[in-house]
Order: sequence, then structure tokens, then C-alpha cells
Amino acid sequence: MIDTNAYLQAYGKRAKAAVPSLANSSADKRNDALKFLAEIIEGNKQEIYAVNKLDVDYAMQKGLSSSMIDRLVLNEKRIKEMTNGLLQLVNLQEYCNHTESVYKRDDGLVIEKILVPLGVIAIIYESRPNVTADAAGLCIKSGNVCILRGGSEAINTNKLLAKYVSQALEKAGLDGNSVQLIDNTDREIANALMRSTEFIDLLIPRGSAGLINAVTKNAKVPVIQTGAGNCHIYVEKTADFNMALDIIENAKIQKPSACNSVEKILVDREIANEFVPQLYARMKHDGVAVKGDCECVNICKDIAPADEEDWYREYNDFILAVKIVDGIDEALERIAKYSTKHSEAIITADDEKAQKFLQSVDSAEVYHNASTRFSDGFEFGMGAEIGISTQKLHARGPMGLRELYTTKYIVKGTGHIRK
Repeated sequence: MIDTNAYLQAYGKRAKAAVPSLANSSADKRNDALKFLAEIIEGNKQEIYAVNKLDVDYAMQKGLSSSMIDRLVLNEKRIKEMTNGLLQLVNLQEYCNHTESVYKRDDGLVIEKILVPLGVIAIIYESRPNVTADAAGLCIKSGNVCILRGGSEAINTNKLLAKYVSQALEKAGLDGNSVQLIDNTDREIANALMRSTEFIDLLIPRGSAGLINAVTKNAKVPVIQTGAGNCHIYVEKTADFNMALDIIENAKIQKPSACNSVEKILVDREIANEFVPQLYARMKHDGVAVKGDCECVNICKDIAPADEEDWYREYNDFILAVKIVDGIDEALERIAKYSTKHSEAIITADDEKAQKFLQSVDSAEVYHNASTRFSDGFEFGMGAEIGISTQKLHARGPMGLRELYTTKYIVKGTGHIRK
């Protein structure tokens, strides 16, 4: 029986010991670590494929869904995305210990506001092994030490990638413990990590709504909620049908397992009789199962009935639910009730309705005539992201490099005293 506290204390002590050296390291050393990691991953692709296959085969044996298995797979394209992402980080603006502002008082006292790393960031995530490299890269670039805890379904791939990260750090002259992977996938270890206030400065969960809810319910350390995406697209009565169908198709099928894929379609009642059959036909062609309210079922008998739970559910799969609404006000009401405040869109030719939607929807990303799939740090020009925050404090939306810092004030005097 493992001693959970002792097990985690060992990780915590190593992490805390690595904080000063990484936070105060040169940008050149941190960039070198990123370059070395990209080289190591590129040079060991065959080993990655072989180890990743163990995880994928096990997931298939367990009967995991096709979308879950898709998240697990590392292929040529995804490894290229990993290495490109690491190299892109090298060229991003340097924020570590950057002076953001200077205030000089009349009496000569100088007050500097600087950006400093958060410290030790814990990341709990599911399925996607590419998160191991992506999160490690962002933390290294930003000068933050991190502790990673992936899911059991990707443990072999995660362990291999974490080994490569340590090799790259040490080759660059940095502490190899700046990034650690918890290799025990017992749930109690994850629960204890959420309560580890003595060495965790921030916890970021990445995964399903179930994971995020569990973390926010049990954590005692500061948490940034990311990932859960019950995303809506409202097709307003003036929408161009072809545009709407193309946008919905992209938002649903380009990557159904992504948190920014659309899950719910709201259709204006004035166009429902004409639009819903076209939407169903397009989705059927794409292999998407369509559920709907009773009006949708009456319009198109092949649509399956949706229940109340469907409107809250994040499918992350080839499933879509459709609801007919009485105009923009009802659409806004439903989004306010059922959305996870991730990404919502309106398809309309009415600029006033578009503006009302953009201003009224309380989500991190709100779109007019564009796919929700753009909710991504790379697409927003940040170069990378640690996740998409759906809350309002510390950060909201894609969390890029800048969001991984807090501030510190440096005050310089010459014997100043307050009168």
C-alpha cells in the first residue's frame, strides 16, 4: 500500500527545490531546453509510436469510445505539431522577470512592477499525451516548474515523453526536476495533489466536465477551470444557409473531441422548416447523430428525441443536439442556462442582432459568422496555450504565455521612510 503523503511530498520537495533556478535561469537556457526536446522527440519517433500503440491497444481492449481513442493516438502529424509547437515557443516574447511598469515618486523612491513565474503549476489531464510535451514546453518557457498527472489510458506514452523532457532540461543545464510526471495513476494520488497547498501554487485541470467538476469540488489549491465546452451556435433567421451549414460542419466534425467543437444548434423558428432538414442531411452525410426537441422531430422524423440531460451534455463525439427557438432572446436565455461559458456563435446577416449576441453572451469566446473551432491559443496568435479558461479570475479564454505569470513589486530607495 503506497503512502500517498510521502509519495507526493517527494515530488513536492523536488519541485520546490527547482523553482529558484528555473525562474532565474536565462532565456537562452530555457529556449535551448525547448530545442533539445523537439530534437529528442523527432529523433525517437519510432519509440514513441511503439509505446503509444500499447496505450491505444489497451484503450481498445477496455472498450473506450472512438473519440477517446482518437485523443490517445500520436501519429506523424501530431508529433510534427508537438515539435513545431516547441520551436514556436522559442520565438515568443520573453516575459520572465520583465519590467511591466516603473513609477518614480517625487521623493526619488522607485517602484517597479515586474512579471514573475507563478511557481509550481500542477496539471491534471486526460487522454491526450501531447499535453505532456505542450504543457512542459509552456512551463519551461515561462520559468514555471510543473507537476504533470495524466490519465491511466496514456501512462506509457506520458512516461516516455516526460523522460525526454528531463533529458532536454539537463542537456540545457537546467534542473531535470523542473518538470515531473506522477507515474502512479491511482485516483487518491490525484485527490491528494488537489489538496497539496504546501507546494502547489496553481492547479489546471484539462479534460472532461467530470474531471473539471471533481477538481473544483475537491481542490484546496487555487484552480483555473479549463476545457469543458458545451458550445452553441445560433442560426438566426437572416443567416445564409450555406454559410451556416459549412460553419456547423467545421465546428462539429473537424475535431469532435475538442472542447471548442459545437454541441448544440439553436435554430430560429421562422427558418426551422427549411433549415432543419438541410442540417440533418449534412450531418447524416458526415456521420453525425442528430438529436432534437419535439419540434425538430416533427419536422424531420429521423432525428432522435433529446432529453433534458442532452442540453447540458458535452458529447465530444459525432453527436449534435438541435433546438428551435423564438428568436435571439430565447437563444440567449438557453445559452445562459446550459452553456459552460466556453465558445458560442451566431450566424446572421443582421449586424444589430450580431452585436446584441456578442455583447450579451457571457462566454470566454463569442463569434459572429465563424466556427467555434478557432478558440485556440495558436489561432489567436499566442503561439501556444496551457488551456482555455472558462472562469473570470486570473485569466479567461486561451491561456498563453503571458497568463502564466503573476506580478511582484520591486521598490528601491535611498533610506526612505514613510512620514
